[in-house]
Amino acid sequence: MLTCEPSTGPSTETSTGPSTGPSTAKERVSSGMMNAMAWLVSDARVLASAELAETRAARRKGLLGRSSLDGALVIRPCRGVHTIGMKFPIDVAFIDEHGVVVKTLQMARHRVGVPVFSACTVIEANAGAFARWGVSVGDVIEVREE
Repeated sequence: MLTCEPSTGPSTETSTGPSTGPSTAKERVSSGMMNAMAWLVSDARVLASAELAETRAARRKGLLGRSSLDGALVIRPCRGVHTIGMKFPIDVAFIDEHGVVVKTLQMARHRVGVPVFSACTVIEANAGAFARWGVSVGDVIEVREE
């Protein structure tokens, strides 16, 4: 089940010693340098690996600055997306609080989408990915965090 509640985000603790920066993937995720990883699962079938964008900064950045995406990006909470400034077209799935896909669409670059108010999560992937994965309206998608 998905939740529509926002994440509390990375820790804001400070250190008095010299900092060499986060060295492990887990430390980079908690510092906000990298999105957490998960798996998209539907009907006991793994669809793709996914990055989680749950902090305000991660949701704001989304896929900006990337030329492609391996797997998917899960943005939560989220009800609407745009592709302004993006370098590639994307598939978008709007997911409700029960994990049900309520709408899918393919967005070209430099577009603004209409919000889907019944959604609380958005999944983005390279254009054509949903057709390959067999994702359609009515499917239940589970985000399994590592």
